[in-house]
Amino acid sequence: MTGSDPHSDDLTHSDSTMHLMNSAGGRPADRLRLVPPSGRRGPDPAPPALVLVAHGSRDPGAPRTVRALRDLVRGQRPGLPVHLGHIELNEPLLPDTLAALGASPAILVPLLLGRGYHVKRDIPEMAAASPARTRVAAPLGPHPLLVDVLHTRLLEAGWPPAGDSAVRRAGAVVLAAAGSRDPDSAADTRRTARLLAERLGVPVVPAYASAASPTVATAVRALAARGRDRVAVASCFTAPGRFAAQCAREAPWIGAQPLGAHEAMARLVLHRYDQARARTGADLASA
Repeated sequence: MTGSDPHSDDLTHSDSTMHLMNSAGGRPADRLRLVPPSGRRGPDPAPPALVLVAHGSRDPGAPRTVRALRDLVRGQRPGLPVHLGHIELNEPLLPDTLAALGASPAILVPLLLGRGYHVKRDIPEMAAASPARTRVAAPLGPHPLLVDVLHTRLLEAGWPPAGDSAVRRAGAVVLAAAGSRDPDSAADTRRTARLLAERLGVPVVPAYASAASPTVATAVRALAARGRDRVAVASCFTAPGRFAAQCAREAPWIGAQPLGAHEAMARLVLHRYDQARARTGADLASA
């Protein structure tokens, strides 16, 4: 329009933009500060802490072993807070570890090899009684990474490499586990035994130190009756302890060491952590 200010349209447009931004919930400068110059919203929130949950044992080798496994996990995932708590017998106890976390989110990874009372009851109840926002991951077994470690420990104990025809004819393995009255625990041990049998190419029979049958001695006799007289005992225990030692003494040929601090065990711990985080990440962050 003749005689009008040539910049008036620009000013009007700027005023309208300012009004819209203010009506959207704050001064323009406040709104713009939410998005940094790079266009990203800012750093992602810190991941939930990982809490390894060990059973505990009077064997001094047990806490040393789980601490070494904790250190391997830390080495594989730098920057992730990794803590340790025991169900009983060793310090720190799980309730103390969770209390120290305060209200921080955490994912509990049981260093147990199947479902059972500890996984289904003890650990969730301890978690529920703590101030921390927690989720409980699946136990470590059954899983192919667990079988990798079982196989490695058997080789270390003297199991022949693949292709030994004498072992294929007369060899077998007893997979020694702690035992539980929970049928899911036995199902998980049987699944691990099947995976190990596929790896070795010989029969693998699950057996138990307590609460379930058969015992290791019974399984060894049953295999001998079938002509399998080169029988090894694989130790399906995370760390040394009374049950692991008891089962190893029943080995008529070779007895493998417990799973212990192994790189594949650390990878399996992180896999269970990642599974639990993916399943409940948003819920955990807002719990």
